[in-house]
Amino acid sequence: MPLTMPWTEDSPAGTLLSQVRDVPLAHLVRDEILASILRGEFSPGERITEPTIASRLGVSRVPVREALRDLEHMGLVESKKHAGVLVRQLSNRETRDLYQLRSVLDAFAGREAAASADPALLALLEQRLAAMDAAVQARDVMAYYEANLRFHWDIIHASGNREICDIYRGVVQKLHMARLRNLSTDVGILNSIKEHHAIVDAIKNKRADICEALMASHVKAAGERLQKILFEGDNHEKKTSP
Repeated sequence: MPLTMPWTEDSPAGTLLSQVRDVPLAHLVRDEILASILRGEFSPGERITEPTIASRLGVSRVPVREALRDLEHMGLVESKKHAGVLVRQLSNRETRDLYQLRSVLDAFAGREAAASADPALLALLEQRLAAMDAAVQARDVMAYYEANLRFHWDIIHASGNREICDIYRGVVQKLHMARLRNLSTDVGILNSIKEHHAIVDAIKNKRADICEALMASHVKAAGERLQKILFEGDNHEKKTSP
């Protein structure tokens, strides 16, 4: 099931002609490679070659080279001597640091959301909760993961802070491939869905302090579970929460 990142819906759809006219070709190539990485078409550690991408997209190697440089700057690919350009594999330290950063961003956005208790945001979050509940019943981890992505993005986006949105988007994109590795297990999702319901209840009741704490602990716990699976080889108790 291909995943669509929620922030792709923020930009109004335009014609291909207008995109080509207004956006540098290297940026279009970069976004296409990024989309392929996020869809899982390239795995962590897999090589991305300029000729292959250029042939696939029908462009010269120059914009592909520029696009790969941009993706390296974003931390999604890395260039290695004698190996070429590879999709990044996050280290234990990077994963921990990114989750710590994400917990700060989520906590801030959660406080803002609960302070305003905007009915439009609550309606969106209720939709995400319904989708997550249905995914739990169907044991559809991919559907749960996507609804979870959208739930958190709704809260981040509602903060109205563009800088936070940009940083959050980068963090989630870096973590995305590592999180996808856990989609084959759904033990732990029941804890996750309870936490999401508690967050929505805090927003409804305008409990800003409680929502801030819930968001921070929710993300922190998810990061710890992910690290346990990825770096400690925990085969006895696979607990993952996107």
